[in-house]
Amino acid sequence: MTRSESLFQKAVKVIPGGVNSPVRAFGSIGSTPKFIKSAQGAYLYDEDGNRYLDFVGSWGPMILGHSHKTVVESVTEACQRGLSFGAATALEVEMAELVCGMIPSVEMVRMVNSGTEAVMSAIRLARGFTRRDKIIKFNGCYHGHSDGLLVQAGSGAMTSGVPDSLGVPAEYTKDTLSADYNNLDSVRVHFQRCGEEIAAVIVEPVAANMGVIPPEPGFLEGLRKLCDQYGALLIFDEVITGFRLGLEGAQGYYGVTPDLTVFGKIIGGGMPVGAYGGKRQIMELVSPVGGVYQAGTLSGNPIAMTAGIAQLTLLKEHPEYYQQLNAMGEWFYGEIQTIVKEADLPYQVTHVGSLGCLYFTGQKIVDDKSAKTSDRKAFAHFCNEMLKQGLYLAPSQFEAMFLSLAHTREMLEQALKCMEQYFQ
Repeated sequence: MTRSESLFQKAVKVIPGGVNSPVRAFGSIGSTPKFIKSAQGAYLYDEDGNRYLDFVGSWGPMILGHSHKTVVESVTEACQRGLSFGAATALEVEMAELVCGMIPSVEMVRMVNSGTEAVMSAIRLARGFTRRDKIIKFNGCYHGHSDGLLVQAGSGAMTSGVPDSLGVPAEYTKDTLSADYNNLDSVRVHFQRCGEEIAAVIVEPVAANMGVIPPEPGFLEGLRKLCDQYGALLIFDEVITGFRLGLEGAQGYYGVTPDLTVFGKIIGGGMPVGAYGGKRQIMELVSPVGGVYQAGTLSGNPIAMTAGIAQLTLLKEHPEYYQQLNAMGEWFYGEIQTIVKEADLPYQVTHVGSLGCLYFTGQKIVDDKSAKTSDRKAFAHFCNEMLKQGLYLAPSQFEAMFLSLAHTREMLEQALKCMEQYFQ
């Protein structure tokens, strides 16, 4: 028995399912989790001494690679000054100025501790600002595990086959309306039926919790127009895309401006953090200056702020990093598509910048319905075989692959050879 297997046997006795988040479970691919001991650059090292080329990157934040020297040194120094104060710090101001200076649509920002918390707070703010109750979300898009949004959620819920959750009262979701991603007509129907009751539309500008699904031309622009027409707010959930596709996130990448934006992952440099921000007139409704209550004892934690500032500053100082990373993604995912095409296999590869996904289906992927046509058994076999070859992929068909600046062409060429051999 490996040490990872032994640890898992212990874990299931004291942790539900043996993991602290469903995305870490390997049950959907018929395996058990690899327990990671350390990480450096583009590699993970498990408790058994195995090395893996990492395509998860802690689910996105490790855009510079693991244990980046500048980030680690900054955090180490900050730890000497104290781990948490529960009081205002200069670091919070610096972080807020960084975010507001990089994202034109964000004039004010509030730090929180997770993407789930940020989304929950942004929706409460949208409802408070518009004095309306209903929210439109998209089938297959995941916005955290708050009660009102566990309706047709993505990633973990799609993998387990449970789209909703026990323990969520029907009253909590009665004001959550579901539409189909990349289908403006499905959104328009809701607005035509009850437009004056809709507070906001929340969307992943690139759907990255049912694999990776780019927005069709005109989709995001259409959402902007519908929100303007009916007086609703447009919320971009950029927990995954924020500061990954570019300095201005997906909104800069696609040229569509939301009213509120939700951030996470990258702005903490790997530490637990989230944030939401937007127009000043909206954000000034947040307590203590406004009537929309939101609080958090650990919000703006000095260690998380330090890690985030170090990472965002490097990205801001080197905008060419995004050109390099996106070009690498274009090449790498293009090569995977070539491999499966030459093998005459009915597979689809989708990607935006450094995000990508391989679906085991011949159907074009545009929404959750088409994503679900992927053969999950085929994916499970592929994922397990790649693990044996030292490639660490997310143990779910409906998660993204992430590239980092620590990935080299040589590393990726070796990964492509493994995939090519598998599909021959």
